[in-house]
Amino acid sequence: MFKSQKVGAIIVAAGRGERMGGIDKIFAPLGGTSVLERVAGVFEASRYIDHFVIVLNPDNVARGKHTLADKNTSKLVKVIQGGLRRQDSVEAGLKTLPACKWVVIHDGARPLVGAELITSGLEAAQETGAAVAAVPVTDTIKLADDNGYVKETLPRSRLWAVQTPQIFRFDIIKEVYSKAAGDFTDDAALVETLGIRVKLYMGAYDNIKLTTPADLALAEALWQRRGC
Repeated sequence: MFKSQKVGAIIVAAGRGERMGGIDKIFAPLGGTSVLERVAGVFEASRYIDHFVIVLNPDNVARGKHTLADKNTSKLVKVIQGGLRRQDSVEAGLKTLPACKWVVIHDGARPLVGAELITSGLEAAQETGAAVAAVPVTDTIKLADDNGYVKETLPRSRLWAVQTPQIFRFDIIKEVYSKAAGDFTDDAALVETLGIRVKLYMGAYDNIKLTTPADLALAEALWQRRGC
């Protein structure tokens, strides 16, 4: 169904990476190529993505443009500056995207995303206009009070760890951001405030987010295991 509908994407990588110990994760090498190039390459190669925007923090915009300047990124509309909050960066991306029916939002710090997660997400989003990649949790999760005491052990069978890509009909995500109030780190949480049902679809356990230096080492090992 979505083959005949324009699909845009926003790759969000405007964070400061305070927990990376001085490493700029978006330019860190992964399999001999930067994280930024890896992620951009997946969206460039997807047959369902028509165009995409990359959102970086102000200090990285010039370097990001230079990094991708001689790469095959014909679908890349623009590398732009993000805001203080993640939602500010997504909103900037929405304002920059050309007209489209669907928007795929992805964290640039998840370099092991595969094209199949984009395709599966677009398929899942057809039902309600909103779908997010997620994986069932494998650990027991306990809810604690403010003092660190266990209040409740949550039923693991119903718990999912949310990832990106997150896919939305453009009109839905645009309306959400026009009404957004407060701080949100998850686009789906914003959509939920409108009462729209968000479909979870199976992500990938190796679709990890780079948050600490140890994550970079793990990502490299996972990349090598893929034999890419």
